[in-house]
Amino acid sequence: MASGTATDTKPMKPEDVLRVIAAVRGRAICVPTMTTAPAWRSIAPDDLSVGCVGFMGGASSMGLGLALARPDRRVIVLDGDGSLLMQLGSLATNAGAAPRNFMHLLFKNGVYHTSGAQGIPGGLDVDFVMMAKGAGYRVVTMIDDLEDFKRRLPELLTADGPVFVELHTGLAEQTPMTARGGVAFPQQVENLRNALLKPRAR
Repeated sequence: MASGTATDTKPMKPEDVLRVIAAVRGRAICVPTMTTAPAWRSIAPDDLSVGCVGFMGGASSMGLGLALARPDRRVIVLDGDGSLLMQLGSLATNAGAAPRNFMHLLFKNGVYHTSGAQGIPGGLDVDFVMMAKGAGYRVVTMIDDLEDFKRRLPELLTADGPVFVELHTGLAEQTPMTARGGVAFPQQVENLRNALLKPRAR
């Protein structure tokens, strides 16, 4: 498997990546976190999602719980590298539980963008691909080109999980600290619960 080490390729725009996901996600439940959350709110306002903001590193654990509770639906976690570093043990937990409907997309930019773009320990040299592979994810890969992502995403969405994809991205246009609006977390949870109870929920 290819290493996740950074290359000289210009990083993808997070918003462009999110638009690609929104176009093909189908009935999946999405868990955006930190800098993916504001853009996802505008790109996919009516999707089944619950944002993980305020408990850094918890996105994949929340996604794991949803994947185990609803094996009939794909669950897509939109994680950040700074966030994941806060709870690296979640990689082994996710892989050990091995839900086949679980997809973990890591937006790698090398900084803690929400708190001021301070560099994460190791910066862009941190190899999350190797970590996820070592933890036991079934499918592990790195993508640094938007057209490649568009081409490969449909197949990755149908692959047996846990699936881990390290995406080399730049900084988002907004963060939870600069964006205004949104729905409080308890209400997001209630909205998701109600939507999942509907027979024809997306």
